[in-house]
Amino acid sequence: MKYLIVGLGNIGEEYRETRHNIGFMVLDALAKASNIVFSDKRYGAVACLSLKGRQLILLKPSTYMNLSGNAVRYWMQQEKIPLENVLIVVDDLALPFGSLRLKGKGSDAGHNGLKHIAATLGTQNYARLRFGIGNDFPRGGQIDFVLGRFCEDDRKLLPERLETAGEIIKSFCLAGLNNTMNQYNNK
Repeated sequence: MKYLIVGLGNIGEEYRETRHNIGFMVLDALAKASNIVFSDKRYGAVACLSLKGRQLILLKPSTYMNLSGNAVRYWMQQEKIPLENVLIVVDDLALPFGSLRLKGKGSDAGHNGLKHIAATLGTQNYARLRFGIGNDFPRGGQIDFVLGRFCEDDRKLLPERLETAGEIIKSFCLAGLNNTMNQYNNK
């Protein structure tokens, strides 16, 4: 059984380790913990993780955030992965820093990456793991905040939250969406 795990972010050094790139950071942490490496492929960096008979295709799109749907659609078709086996890892301003929420579907909540994925796939019924980045910014400062780097206090907590996000991804693939939501969403 195959799964497509997509971490949203933007390529380029200027975006590395910014709040908007938390999807990339989650997949990087999972790959490092699993001793696998990413290779540059069509529409993104890809790594394959074998997990108890399941194959996880980890994808960090190279399309930039606003065109993420192109990479998702391509790899779903390329690997013949059904929609129910797709999980998008995304930053979320509406959640406090480090909060993790798994959902089976939902709105894009103004997130351009999710908006393009929904438009490209023709549905919002795909699983997403929302990683809270907080919203401690002045009025009109959302773009600078999202494209900014984590503060020192948040950076100290980041490794543990990235590890938990990796556990949620593995559980999604092994135990399924509902069991994983029940186990992790209340923490």
